[in-house]
Amino acid sequence: MPIGPARMPLLDHLGELRRRLTIVVMTLVVMTLIMYLAAPVIIDLLTEPIAHLVRDGEFYISSALGGFSTRFSIAIKTAAVVCTPMILWQLLAFFLPALKPKERRWVVPTLILATVLFFTGAIFCYFIIIPTGFEWLIGETNSIATAMPFLDDYLNIEILLMVGFGIAFELPLVVFYLATFHIVPYASFRGAWRYVYVVLIVVCASVTPDANPVTMLLMYAVMLVMYELSLAVTRLVIVSREGKKGLTGSRLGIFGDDDDE
Repeated sequence: MPIGPARMPLLDHLGELRRRLTIVVMTLVVMTLIMYLAAPVIIDLLTEPIAHLVRDGEFYISSALGGFSTRFSIAIKTAAVVCTPMILWQLLAFFLPALKPKERRWVVPTLILATVLFFTGAIFCYFIIIPTGFEWLIGETNSIATAMPFLDDYLNIEILLMVGFGIAFELPLVVFYLATFHIVPYASFRGAWRYVYVVLIVVCASVTPDANPVTMLLMYAVMLVMYELSLAVTRLVIVSREGKKGLTGSRLGIFGDDDDE
């Protein structure tokens, strides 16, 4: 998609924004229709990790309109996830002309890395977290009653968990840019690790949709590992570019000086 010039009249900027929003909406509509047709296959994939946990592997829908509403809900949610890289690109492309040439070089790699991290988190959740979390939840229910597995309830929790883990996996990217831009110095991240650990467990308790301590603790463990890995990579990058003085934020960010090319 072409990038507009840096300087345009206000009406041209609004026209550019409208064009990009139109692309986003039309792409979402088309992708939703495709995902609606593919919804039975998607639902089978989503229920596969948990089907063995419910009686006879059977899920239920409670109303006549439930089938349509569940298929449509799955279609629009999966369409939004699949189209996320395109949506982010349209957003970045609108602001790209305002960036300096040195800064523009980081846009595409950042977009690619953010997409890879998001889907890595979702896949990790699908294979590791969902079977473990649902096993605990259903076990708790079966200890006091018979669980009635309504399809929409199970799928909503599952999708929220996958999206939550996808967003959680963006943590290394956030830490990397905050530290390398010296918005928050690396030394501050490293020195305040106790506070960061407490904040992370509060975040995990807040964003896990099933109020499940097993899921929360697993997410917390993953975020701690991601945080420490991101700091290790950030340290290597800063030291290689700026020396150890850069760890205290005494230099400018990852783009070097502020001169325009």
